[in-house]
Amino acid sequence: MLDYDQAISFLGDWGPYQLIVFFLLSASTIPNGFNGMSVMFLAAIPEHRCRVPDSANLSLAWRNVSIPWEEKDGDLIQSRCWRYKLDTLKNYSDLGLLPGLQVNLSDIKKEKCLDGWEFDRDIYRSTIITEWDIVCDDDWKGPLTTSLFFAGVLTGSFVSGQLSDRFGRKKILFATMAVQTGFSIVQVFSTSWEMFAILFMIVGMGQISNYVAAFILGSEILGKSARIIFSTLGICIFFAIGYMILPLFAYFLRDWRTLLIALTVPGLLCIPLWWIIPESPQWLISQGRIEEAEAIIRRAAKQNKVSAPAVIFKTSELDEKQRLNKRHTILDLVKTHNIRIITILTILFWLIVSIGYFGVSLNTPNLNGDPFLNCFLLAAIEVPSYIIAWQLLRIVPRRYSMCGTMLLGGVVLLLIQLVPIDLHILSTCMVMIGKFGVTAAFSMAYVYTAELYPTVIRNMGVGIGSMSSRVGSVISPYFVYLGAYNRLLPYILMGTLTVIMGLLVLLFPETFGKPLPETMDQTQNVKGLCCKRKPGTVSDEYPMDIKDGMILMSSKL
Repeated sequence: MLDYDQAISFLGDWGPYQLIVFFLLSASTIPNGFNGMSVMFLAAIPEHRCRVPDSANLSLAWRNVSIPWEEKDGDLIQSRCWRYKLDTLKNYSDLGLLPGLQVNLSDIKKEKCLDGWEFDRDIYRSTIITEWDIVCDDDWKGPLTTSLFFAGVLTGSFVSGQLSDRFGRKKILFATMAVQTGFSIVQVFSTSWEMFAILFMIVGMGQISNYVAAFILGSEILGKSARIIFSTLGICIFFAIGYMILPLFAYFLRDWRTLLIALTVPGLLCIPLWWIIPESPQWLISQGRIEEAEAIIRRAAKQNKVSAPAVIFKTSELDEKQRLNKRHTILDLVKTHNIRIITILTILFWLIVSIGYFGVSLNTPNLNGDPFLNCFLLAAIEVPSYIIAWQLLRIVPRRYSMCGTMLLGGVVLLLIQLVPIDLHILSTCMVMIGKFGVTAAFSMAYVYTAELYPTVIRNMGVGIGSMSSRVGSVISPYFVYLGAYNRLLPYILMGTLTVIMGLLVLLFPETFGKPLPETMDQTQNVKGLCCKRKPGTVSDEYPMDIKDGMILMSSKL
């Protein structure tokens, strides 16, 4: 291929053209922060109990004891799913008998909530849970709603790259923005849980697809130095900004339909960007549309007030070696013992770090204290986490960076069970530290994975990791589901898995400061699981700058 970075070097690194593309594409991911975590409030589960209708004609004394008490996390609470049989209570009430004195409540049979539920409206005026009574026997629909969203994300991440390769980065970016925004608007008018869930899955497909398209478009338009910052900090932090704004919307808009409308409107503000953000010149070149690519770069030169050469892209500089390279398939990820072990560890790592990240994020409603403040704090902690991760990638070996952040997150999550239940602030702080560690590991994952695989199968290696991450996000709501029965169980499970994976990361080869492998034979050995490296493996004769392995990296693809 053409040496694109060298061809556009006359533009400079940070002119007006690069700044506009950097900030507009980064800002376009803010709605992804809204939609990615909105289910926490759209499907929040308020406190609830069985409804006792006025038609039961119970005396005040019997109405007050119509709901049995149950123990949860060491506290006695009124049952959410059972009540005493109203016919029996009515008979005792008509006889003038008093509960506890003349009648032992434990002798009265129980029945399910045949007349629906009464929900606490202090925090949420309405959610999809209260709208369609998704509790008790139907409580499986709650985590399934979230899983279907992430199943859409999984599907979208699989097809978005192929679509953008076929139709262009810019077209897919705006088409998937339209899908996310349009179907979110339709969601507002959902008449059943089934309709809401199916639409939510489609929104998930658009959500990840426009994020991936924005990431690829920015990575290909910007020069080397701007590209690194865009892919490791810019797009991630703007996602976190959207995540932080979500609880502010939710605090003032307690009705799920109103909240969904408010979260959808910002997507409409991206429409004018169609006339500002250009198509990727690299993609145009790959399609043989050299003149269109040159026209974009000349407009950029004019914007940056620099002179463009008479000929920018010389087609004679096409890399014949690249074109004649042997085609590789996904089977090459398991073809040799070395790469097979790396692939297995990569799949496990991505799966577990994704469960940790999304599990902790989605478990916010189960935390003690104000859910809106807790959500804001867990979103805000991502910003320093991304910055620290960026610095660690610059100065600390990869295995120790990943191991340290995973162990930090996992151990803290495990220690939460030792905190007394009345120390709410301490528990929340520990969850934030756990989120900090897991998020840092998550944000470094793409960089490290790309450095592990040789160039000929690098995209497939990163792709299989990303797909594993999506599987983890589909599973994560069921970890949160367990929190409804025991608030500590999700943290125990996520903490244990994260600690184990943090130790397994030490088996990975070290890539810090080493040239990227080009061929299958140059792949480094896995620590303790492979024989000694063959002569002629990765050495300094490959002069590729290690930063080039980071230029296409991001934390949430």
